[in-house]
This record gives sequence, C-alpha cells and structure tokens, in this order.
Amino acid sequence: MLKIEFEKLVAEGFERLPQWVREKISNVALLVEDEPSAEVRKAEGLGNDETLLGYYHGIPLSARGEQYGVGPTMPDTITLYQIPIEQAAEEDASDVRDVVAETIWHEFAHHFGMDEHEVRHREGKRSKQ
Repeated sequence: MLKIEFEKLVAEGFERLPQWVREKISNVALLVEDEPSAEVRKAEGLGNDETLLGYYHGIPLSARGEQYGVGPTMPDTITLYQIPIEQAAEEDASDVRDVVAETIWHEFAHHFGMDEHEVRHREGKRSKQ
C-alpha cells in the first residue's frame, strides 16, 4: 500500500476514537514510519523476531504537572509502523484499517497514562463486547 493511502487510514482510525476521547487528547502528533528504528527497538528490548505496530513517546496526561506547556513544549508522538501493521493484518486475515484503528486506540491509552498491562487488560474487555 502506498504511504499516502496508509496515512488516510491513520486519519480514519483517529476519527474512530470516541469524540469524548478525541476532545481530551492534548499535544500529540501522529506519525507514520515503515518500521521501528534501531533506537526504538533497543529501548523496547525487542528481539530480532519481534516488532511493534505502534509506539507512544511522551508525557502521559496523568503525569503532566502544572508546569507542563509553560514555554515551548514539543508534542508527544504516536508512531504507527506501516509494514508491521500490514503484516499483522495479513497474518490475521484482518482489514488493515481495523489494525490501524486498534493500534491507535492502544497508543492513545498510553497517552492517557495506562501501562502496557492495563492497556492489554482493557483490550481484552473491548474485544469481548
């Protein structure tokens, strides 16, 4: 898939978040890269046979104090990795747009302060609904 087509799926995936969630999102940039960088792979302790679909980098809303945003403040970033997402969709016989939307939900859960364990627990609850 062309990157521009994938980026449209990312925009659609963001719009699939409930409006009340989108309204609470603050200072976050959504990015698209082909695959996780060597730096991200190392930071996440990934083995050669492991990858990421997305990556949140920043200060979660729950950890932002009174001084957050005083002066120049770089946005948090959520990076979606196109190649691993497309591969995951193919392996699971899923629609790429659904994998993108789920990855966006997962990464924004981190933005709201959930750790990986809590995000996975909530994903389990969401999939049963």
